[in-house]
Amino acid sequence: MYLDLYQSGELLQRVREGYRRLLACDLCPHSCGVNRVKGEQGRCRSGLKPRIASTNLHHGEEPPISGSRGSGTIFFSGCTLSCLFCQNFPISQQNNGESISTVELAKRMLGLQKRGAHNLNLVTPTHWLPQFMAALWLAIPQGFNLPIVWNSSGYETVEALQLLDGVVSIYLPDMKYTDNQQAVELSGAPGYPAINRRAVTEMLRQVGQLQIDDSGIAIQGLIIRHLVLPQARAGSCETLPWIAEHLGKETHIALMSQYFPAWQATTTSGIDRGLTHDEYDAAVEALEEAGLDTGWVQELEAE
Repeated sequence: MYLDLYQSGELLQRVREGYRRLLACDLCPHSCGVNRVKGEQGRCRSGLKPRIASTNLHHGEEPPISGSRGSGTIFFSGCTLSCLFCQNFPISQQNNGESISTVELAKRMLGLQKRGAHNLNLVTPTHWLPQFMAALWLAIPQGFNLPIVWNSSGYETVEALQLLDGVVSIYLPDMKYTDNQQAVELSGAPGYPAINRRAVTEMLRQVGQLQIDDSGIAIQGLIIRHLVLPQARAGSCETLPWIAEHLGKETHIALMSQYFPAWQATTTSGIDRGLTHDEYDAAVEALEEAGLDTGWVQELEAE
């Protein structure tokens, strides 16, 4: 997808536009306005150089993403959200990782391709969009050609996503909340419901519904993840019908039961426990009633 953008010079223009936005950062909806080129940090706790927690082949994603050889996963440090229950909190909240150059990031991308990855899976990449684009621009003339998976919280601006049009093949966003108060209390994400819905609509416009090849590997499209929370705090019974109505019943959904109280959730009333079967069954029922029958439903372990 992105080879044409590289050859026309459009990709380089988008790299420049991304770095221009770092001067008064507005890459995510927080729009902190800090000068990250000078090393200033906003809500995501990130400066200029990309910070990476790990680079490896990953087999734990949805089947069309992981396939048989694994997904070439890069975990970026920091996050635009501050979820109290984040299971990756050492990376997202404590910023564990190493700062590297875009040249090194390009090398790691090429290394994952050489190891046989089906795709390049960028985890929590929103606040590192310009740096990734620069690394891609460096990697393409060295033979990089993997499909790009944008694996994000779904807390994105349409303006930033438009820089990725024709670059990203597969969008893998969360849809976390339908209630703004819950989004603020649990993830520090004001305006999340409306912002998220605009974002996933733009993602669908860019890549369409999920397409897989004869081997069952995703080549393009949208997969939405929805993590069910205790006390119905994720708004599953509102989110899933909205997806069916506004994005289409053919939209692929990964309904996830894997919630457990991590990070600060262990001391936060209401989310300091796992899901009950009744809570998860209600979400599964909402999925079925919405007619969303393409995707994956995790099993909930015995209470």
